[in-house]
Amino acid sequence: MPKTIPGIHHVTAISGPPQPNVDFFTGLLGQRLVKKTVNFDAPDTYHLYYGDDAGSPGTILTFFPFANAGPGRAGAGMASAYAYAVPKGGFDAWMEKLASDAVDFEGPVERFGQRVITLRDPDGAPVELIETERESADALDGFHSVTLWERDLAPTAKLLTDIFGYQEQGHETIDGGERLRFAVPGDARGTVVDLMRSDAPSIGRQGAGTIHHVAFRAEDDDTQMAWREAVASAGFDVTPQIDRQYFNAIYFREPGGVLFEIATDPPGFAVDEPQETMGQDLKLPPQYESMRDRIEAVLPPLKVA
Repeated sequence: MPKTIPGIHHVTAISGPPQPNVDFFTGLLGQRLVKKTVNFDAPDTYHLYYGDDAGSPGTILTFFPFANAGPGRAGAGMASAYAYAVPKGGFDAWMEKLASDAVDFEGPVERFGQRVITLRDPDGAPVELIETERESADALDGFHSVTLWERDLAPTAKLLTDIFGYQEQGHETIDGGERLRFAVPGDARGTVVDLMRSDAPSIGRQGAGTIHHVAFRAEDDDTQMAWREAVASAGFDVTPQIDRQYFNAIYFREPGGVLFEIATDPPGFAVDEPQETMGQDLKLPPQYESMRDRIEAVLPPLKVA
């Protein structure tokens, strides 16, 4: 069994119409659209991937955009937020940029000794920016963390520490709720998971503006299979390996109900197009290539800033 999960591979969320989503993430947040493909389970819908220029694990945020999606609402048993890491010295510049662009944001507030601001994407989902000590030339340095909203923190904490190799980093009580922080050692991106328990009377509902699942990294197929055995041995119902074209994936639900994925780093997003032109053309998995004309006819055109 591997010692620790290296960190977050990607986060997948649900949005409304795709163009406002593209405008927000490639425009305001300066992310690259690294892959334009379809939902492998519903090919009449896009699957959009944003990240750094290389599409590196730990920077990837993906969306299933549904034009007619009803609004969702985070609640217990769901991932409620993701946070981007703001490199050292860049936090005040972000607040100034958002203010000059007349973009509303909440904060800054302090969380575990780090400043945090929260803005909202076009579907009202929270997008957190957290001040870090990492050095990077990028305005945003991939993920800092995800927050999981749990009714009971203990079972998920046990999974993170006993199986995934996370270490508890701290505890805070804020506004009638509590937050536990866990992290894995090392300087990779996305090494932090926060568990939150809140007294807010919210019943979660999947829809536009909510997170669908959180994916953790496995360095290769052999490592992923070792994680699969470890998770299955702990009593979780884990899927077989599924080919997602740009990584292989396994899925299971953690004790609180959040859908977890473990995804391989390879082959990566340049497997079917050069890195220089990633995200420009619609890429389809082999099983849908014969349907390209029909798929392209129903997908709305997208313009990238």
